[in-house]
Amino acid sequence: MKFKMLIIFTFIVAGCTSAPPTIQEGPNAEVSFDGLHKIDNSRFADAWADPEIDFSRYNKVLPGGAFFEFRAVKNTGRTTQRATSSTTEFYIEDSDRQRLEETVSGIFAEELANSTRFEVTDKKGEDVLLLRGGLHDIVSNVPPDIIGRGEIWLSSVGEATLIIEAVDSMSGETIFRAIERRAAQRPGGTAMMSNTVTTWAEVRRLASRWAANLREGLDSIPTE
Repeated sequence: MKFKMLIIFTFIVAGCTSAPPTIQEGPNAEVSFDGLHKIDNSRFADAWADPEIDFSRYNKVLPGGAFFEFRAVKNTGRTTQRATSSTTEFYIEDSDRQRLEETVSGIFAEELANSTRFEVTDKKGEDVLLLRGGLHDIVSNVPPDIIGRGEIWLSSVGEATLIIEAVDSMSGETIFRAIERRAAQRPGGTAMMSNTVTTWAEVRRLASRWAANLREGLDSIPTE
């Protein structure tokens, strides 16, 4: 049953593989710094889990907060960037950083509240799974608004690495970790005209995809 829980839990983030997910075992297993075993054919680019944990014991989730880390890109200002520049990474203003954090956090909170398997709680307990995560190395491909640039077409408005960890709320032990980097872009990477509307639409699309798959993955865990 424990192995079955691990297989189901690797379905947290979208993606398809031809072979079923399996956790590495034996002397040649890849093991993380904190003792988690690598999962092959995971729907994440990289995922690890504790092979001894039975996830069916949990029926509540406790949001454990989120972090947002932005790539260190020099702020050249909105008027000093040359229109002919080949720069592809741009500084994200404080107001946009705040909007990104609020947008992503809100989407994840809404999805977790819609879970049919887990109850969202604000207290620790033996049956409580603490979920924490965030976006690492956030980078924007959208140039600042500069007169004379003309139309700007992009295949991606930016990208980030999502990190999700599931933690036993009582012991603090991390029992599952998954990492995936994705670009905020239209299906197939179709080019789009860069403006405020398209930029935030793609940000919401990516956040909604991650959040929905997190919720669906949690809901797929059997109760026994």
